[in-house]
Amino acid sequence: MTRITVGPFNRVEGDLEVRLDIADGRVARAEVTAPLYRGFEQILEGRPPLDALVIAPRICGICSVSQSIAAASALRAAMALEAAPNGLLATNIAHAAENAADHLTHFYVFFMPDFAREAYAAQAWHAAAVERFKATHGSAAREALPARARLLEIMGVIAGKWPHSLAFQPGGTTRAIELGERIRLTAIAAAFRGFLERVVFADTLENVLAISSPSELDRWRAGRSGDFAHFLRIADALALADLGKGIGRLMSFGAYHHEGTYFSAGVLSSSALVGALPLDQITEDVSHAWMRDTSPDPAESSSVPDADRPDAYSWCKAPRLAGQPVEVGALARQAVDRQTLIAALVAESGSNVRNRVVARLIETARLAIAIETWIKALRLNEPFCVSAREIPDGCCTGLVEAARGSLGHWLAVRDGQIARYQIIAPTSWNFSPRDADGVAGPLEQALVGTEVGAAGARAVTIQHVVRSFDPCMVCTAH
Repeated sequence: MTRITVGPFNRVEGDLEVRLDIADGRVARAEVTAPLYRGFEQILEGRPPLDALVIAPRICGICSVSQSIAAASALRAAMALEAAPNGLLATNIAHAAENAADHLTHFYVFFMPDFAREAYAAQAWHAAAVERFKATHGSAAREALPARARLLEIMGVIAGKWPHSLAFQPGGTTRAIELGERIRLTAIAAAFRGFLERVVFADTLENVLAISSPSELDRWRAGRSGDFAHFLRIADALALADLGKGIGRLMSFGAYHHEGTYFSAGVLSSSALVGALPLDQITEDVSHAWMRDTSPDPAESSSVPDADRPDAYSWCKAPRLAGQPVEVGALARQAVDRQTLIAALVAESGSNVRNRVVARLIETARLAIAIETWIKALRLNEPFCVSAREIPDGCCTGLVEAARGSLGHWLAVRDGQIARYQIIAPTSWNFSPRDADGVAGPLEQALVGTEVGAAGARAVTIQHVVRSFDPCMVCTAH
């Protein structure tokens, strides 16, 4: 048995290290370490509750809107407030734009460049991958990054700036959209659709979303020139559906609230939905985190560092649902929502590297159409925000779906101040350490069995598995 350390990973927001025990050229055990302590929960304690709208978005520069919305949702629940419908629509548009932009960044900047590595030089598809996806040199980034930048112009219209906007409030959004601005939003949405249909899919979004089975996906991609088809051919050549197998439990908090949720909330186990989401069964285990013992209930817990804790190896706590680890992210969202293709892929091969990437791109297509729908639904002569109310003492929760998965803010107010503030981010779920029972987190389990061969810490297969979860380590905000 040989122990190696992989990291710090590049192309990751924040710091990440992975310790691997290798036996017979394969990973026998993995420990995922978040070596960065940030302490946002402690920063928020003792402040007026509305300060969360200023501080929480600064947890992260790439999913700032998600953090804003989680904080606003928690405060809205505390106020027992009903937000303006226009404000919810505007929030959805901005949030979907941020999440779609994150998916593009993951695909073109974080994930696909690994296929241009010299490790694959003998593969027939390698030269095309280098030309298209090589970091800083490939032709794909020259098309994708301007499209991403144009999409994020939505933030300027709705929120004034991005990241760290104050536009997202418990009662809605602070800026009322005028007719000219709606025309501009419509043009941005049309340009984004055009990029997806021309570059990513080489087909209409409607045709892509009509694909309902793995066999239909194979027929669709045959002879197609888009980057999605390019990825699918590489995925088949490298058997990425057999790499990074997930734990079989997927969770979504539900996403984009307006007259219900656009993506459903729920839990899926072994490709079967298992009913309503048991939010009261969310706990945090600190047995292997550099944290002092506290209540396992995030509504009652605190985050106090203990850098000398025995057996600890991460600043990340271990979130659990009903005592079990769960995987979150686009694959979980689309599988729980029963998107036809993703549900079929999960039923066939479960959670794996290929299916996580496919789910992100399918979700991006769905978000592009949703953005168009929400822009049309805006009622420009109606309010976009309602006034805030006094916040009584008590506990409340704000739950959203960031690009990387389920994000929750647990807020406790006492005497007009924040008594406790707990954050469980998507990367906390996926990159958690072991719990008191020794059960590994989702990534730790997904890495077991991965072949590294003689490459050891340089094995590109490790990169594929880790990046398939799209880590954002700064959001493990403890």
